[in-house]
Amino acid sequence: MNIYDISKLSGVSVTTVSRVINGSDKVSEKTRKKVLEVIKESGYTPNAFARGLGLNSMRTIGILCVDPADANSCINLTPAIGYLERELRRNDYDSILYCLEYNMRGKEHYIKMMLDRRVDAIIIVGSFFIESNPKNNQCILDAARSVPVFLINGNLEGDNIYCMLCDDFNNSYMATTELITTNVKNILFLYTTLSESEKRKMEGYIAAMNDHGRTVSQDYIRCCSHDVKESYRFFESLAEEGLQYDGIVTCEDTIAVSALKYALSKGISIPEQLSIVGSGNTILSQYCYPELTTVDGNYESLCVTAVNMLVRHLEGIPAPSRAVISSRLIRRNTTKSRNKE
Repeated sequence: MNIYDISKLSGVSVTTVSRVINGSDKVSEKTRKKVLEVIKESGYTPNAFARGLGLNSMRTIGILCVDPADANSCINLTPAIGYLERELRRNDYDSILYCLEYNMRGKEHYIKMMLDRRVDAIIIVGSFFIESNPKNNQCILDAARSVPVFLINGNLEGDNIYCMLCDDFNNSYMATTELITTNVKNILFLYTTLSESEKRKMEGYIAAMNDHGRTVSQDYIRCCSHDVKESYRFFESLAEEGLQYDGIVTCEDTIAVSALKYALSKGISIPEQLSIVGSGNTILSQYCYPELTTVDGNYESLCVTAVNMLVRHLEGIPAPSRAVISSRLIRRNTTKSRNKE
């Protein structure tokens, strides 16, 4: 049973049925009662398409993210999909989710598909969707001419584009400062793909080193794979180089856990010989041993704020084009206690 069946059984147009479903006052009371009676007898439940036919809104939001199954996906942002869907549901909005590969193949196609489905707004999850080549971001700017676009931890200037950002700079600044103030001498900074988010984290690391009078060496800024075997080989190669380090700041918890696993396999004492700080406060940070010190980017608050701003915007209430959510350091067992300095 669908809206077309209800239309046929009621003897009215599909538009009239949609108006009844949406409570429009452009329907006579007699017609309304007839349509509602048919709906009741048939057990029909209206979907988003049926609700939107008679209105200028589908009450549906498109969400674009990297496939969580992709080996290069950011585990820090994986829960964001659930947070967004939950908050949209609380505000009586449906959502359509599109996942694509980390290489961004198909980005323009999926955005077009969302627009074809008449979504009320688009949410894009992750800084990696904002590419260094401006030409590759044009599809987002074009989409914003039709519907508002909200970027979760992505930064792109343009009309009708709203950026919800984690404080990535302060994220790494706090992590690096934590190690410096616990007398860690040589701090390694590890990233994965150097997305816009990771670039901001690198800037935070460099700033903290400079502010505390430490020398910043490119030898201590390295790219490390998510893959467990590849990351093990990476740490082996550092040992072969003879690079000395007693602290690690990472862009993601996955890399931090890989570093922890390697260190323990080599008999390195944590945190006495090596201190490690992750990023994301993901479930991995509590499931590893010892439990990982990490920086919580407050992704849940980021998503709640984004949806609140989106709903207000769709209701005609002005929203700021940019919001930054603060991070907080979660001290656990992979860093030295301050009172033992």
